[in-house]
Amino acid sequence: MAFFTPHHEVLAARVLRPARAVPTAAVWVAQVVGFALLTALFAQIRITLPFTPVPITGQTFAVLLSGAALGMWAGGASQFLYIVLGIFFPFYAGGTSGTEVLFGATGGYLFGFVIAAALVGKLAERHHDRRVISAVTAFLTGSLIIYVFGVIGLMAASATQFDLVTALEKGVVPFIVGDVIKAYAAGLLLPAAWNLTNRDT
Repeated sequence: MAFFTPHHEVLAARVLRPARAVPTAAVWVAQVVGFALLTALFAQIRITLPFTPVPITGQTFAVLLSGAALGMWAGGASQFLYIVLGIFFPFYAGGTSGTEVLFGATGGYLFGFVIAAALVGKLAERHHDRRVISAVTAFLTGSLIIYVFGVIGLMAASATQFDLVTALEKGVVPFIVGDVIKAYAAGLLLPAAWNLTNRDT
């Protein structure tokens, strides 16, 4: 099935060239599981802020990197798997887990991860990750998607029920600088990685 075939225009397909004996579906599943676990690992990088229920974490970088490296379908699937695993295992930010987190104040961000990874993956399939400016733009766009879902979650959660202005103040503003830095870091990293792989071919 085409759905389970790694996209040939993304970085993971160039770096991780499987042996011909390995089924492409197996490679696809391994990549999805690997990036789901990478997101869980980065989620343990957590800094709480006293004025907001939303912590600073390393998740968003891993989320957007999964899309850029894997493409739309695999990138989105890796984050969907991360969400599912986090219901049963302590994979959410700071080692938390369960549906109370998924449908709590910060749950909107988790749902946004899937859409953001898929969107960045689609842009990567169109080579937006091969130049600094377009890679930065792709990551900023993905971050914006996460913000939108996060704000909706903060407004909808019974524990917060913020109005729009308060949700923006507590769920977006404190994280803009950090996310811009992450976007620029990715914007330098991904084109450099592509340049290295092109030299090897």
